[in-house]
Amino acid sequence: MVYALLILGGLGLILGLGLAFAGQKFMVHMDPKQEELLKALPGVNCGACGFPGCLGYAEALALGNAEPNKCSVGGYKTTKAIGHILGVDVDEKVAEMAAVFCRGDRENCTDKYIYDGVSDCRAAIALSGGHKGCIYGCIGLGSCVRACPFDAIDWQPGNPPKINPDKCTGCGLCFKTCPKNVIGLMSREHAVCVACKSLDKGREVRNICKVGCIACGACVKICPVNAITLKDNLAVIDYSKCIGCGKCVEKCPTKTIIFVKAKGK
Repeated sequence: MVYALLILGGLGLILGLGLAFAGQKFMVHMDPKQEELLKALPGVNCGACGFPGCLGYAEALALGNAEPNKCSVGGYKTTKAIGHILGVDVDEKVAEMAAVFCRGDRENCTDKYIYDGVSDCRAAIALSGGHKGCIYGCIGLGSCVRACPFDAIDWQPGNPPKINPDKCTGCGLCFKTCPKNVIGLMSREHAVCVACKSLDKGREVRNICKVGCIACGACVKICPVNAITLKDNLAVIDYSKCIGCGKCVEKCPTKTIIFVKAKGK
């Protein structure tokens, strides 16, 4: 038994030394510029930039195969640092955050049937487009919550998610996951949004959802700067005109237009 342990221990030592030698012998040294870029990145490795983590993005930057403003997590501070390392001028990008364009929770939106399956939005819509009465609405199974690496989404099963603006980095992973496209990015400078995606006529919307846009036009009439129009039975805000006065929010009979509680970042 003792000899067997000694033999195994000796083999382990020899193999360990061999691996250590091989590691040093065949080590791939990182480009100094790439290493500097990697240090400038936040190290979250969320992949929102479109590359496999911060290392992949740093490598692409060093090779000149990526733009310096792809890191939404680090924001302009990181973009500016990257630009300094690369020796290029960078423009400040308006900070964005995710927004949910649906308020059809269990209380306000009817279901077509009782869904009892995998808790995944894409899996649910494979069955007749999902169980929600509104074909445009949030499925409410939390796929976006699981996709968010920053714990920026509050959610109750069966209901649309709520974005926490203080934690949201605008990475976009949540809306890339949403099969209904009810999550999108919007500027943090915007004060209001239309929390509905339905293109159905008002009567059809009323039958299935209490908080959906019924295209009544009240917001269009009340807007003092003509920033709202109706398109395909849905109110649309022109943010180049919107002054954030909130009159549309007060006038909307279904409370579809809401304030966006976003803080500057």
